[in-house]
Amino acid sequence: MRILLGAQNCGFGPASELVAVSRLLRGHRRVFVGDGIAAAFARRNPDAFDTVRATDGMTPDAADRAAGELVAECDLVVSVMDADLVVRAVVAGRPVVMVDSLFGFWRVRQPLGRLHERCAALPRSSLTAARRHLDGLTPHERVVAAHLLATHRVVQNFPGVPERAAELASAADGFTAHLAGPVIDGEGLRTVDRDAAPAHDLLVDIGGFRNFLLDFDAHHDDLLLLRRWLPDLLRDWPRFGRVLVCGGPFGGHRKRTVTVAGRRADCRLLPQRRLLQAVATTPYQLLAPGLTALHEALALDRLPLATHEQHTAHVYTLDRLAGTLLGRGAARFADVLPDHPVPADDLAGTAELVRIAARVRRDEALYARFRRTFNERIERYTALTPAERRHGVAELRALLGGEPAPEILSRVIGPAGTPTTPGP
Repeated sequence: MRILLGAQNCGFGPASELVAVSRLLRGHRRVFVGDGIAAAFARRNPDAFDTVRATDGMTPDAADRAAGELVAECDLVVSVMDADLVVRAVVAGRPVVMVDSLFGFWRVRQPLGRLHERCAALPRSSLTAARRHLDGLTPHERVVAAHLLATHRVVQNFPGVPERAAELASAADGFTAHLAGPVIDGEGLRTVDRDAAPAHDLLVDIGGFRNFLLDFDAHHDDLLLLRRWLPDLLRDWPRFGRVLVCGGPFGGHRKRTVTVAGRRADCRLLPQRRLLQAVATTPYQLLAPGLTALHEALALDRLPLATHEQHTAHVYTLDRLAGTLLGRGAARFADVLPDHPVPADDLAGTAELVRIAARVRRDEALYARFRRTFNERIERYTALTPAERRHGVAELRALLGGEPAPEILSRVIGPAGTPTTPGP
């Protein structure tokens, strides 16, 4: 079977999940389509796909034509939170599996029943007509609409997800969401050498960083704040003589090394499985609170220290995990600016976080508070006993567990042929 795969172009989280899903589909012909940060991630993990069709540099019309041709040639589409790819598949009459790690995050302004009716009336005559039919929906509502349109939905468990699935099932007859545990690269995790000597004392994972607003050279105050803070981290923590800072902004010519007092921080973009090796063996990890990276750390029995939020999905994650050891110990912007609310809206909230990062970086008093708060959090984190760390991992696994994703995908896609029909 020929399977077309794509991911929401928003950081490394969706693309990382897509790579994990694709690696479960060996034996099928796996074709990636997409651009931006998703395409960059696919190119850095070429073993996960048989073909990588990046549409970077194409005009919108040319990219549309290329994606349309690939959909027409496939037997099945797998989308990780890419709503437009789902619509494209539905119009082309192709079965589509929607995979989502943020199912409970998407905010819907209108009654779910009304959204279901709109999806049920979606014209199939052309992609232009279908897109026009969905005009006026917010980006969040488009993702929920994609779930309503999909053949199958595989949703990663998280607080609020079972309730969201029940709401949609009540609003849309026949709607079923498969509640999954972590959607991560199980094969890569199994091949990690956990007994290898650590190459670094501290891992700082800032994720892909790029999304609908953030970029490496625009709206990047969080990245500029990191660059200011790294030398101070090395000054304040002699025990961290070798630091690895990993993330999207440090690929290719953007890699850099910071040295202070004989200590060094190497800023790099690693292939996914090399990063998993670093997670498994580095004693301490600071992590931008993305769910995929968190699940990978938990699978390797590691409890990271969650760093401040880059976008509103991070705010959502830490709010929902506030009662856990990870949530209580997180180094959040609210600790620096406690009376500075972040809007719930995706774009407005992320823009506000960018403004907060700029204020902290430029204001000496705020930066001093930021540095002091981070040091306090790191001190608590490094003082955790092995038993406390195991407890922190166990409570998160219990909270976020679900049916193994490989079993769900095997059931809905099958070993060969066409995917199974949706269940009742």
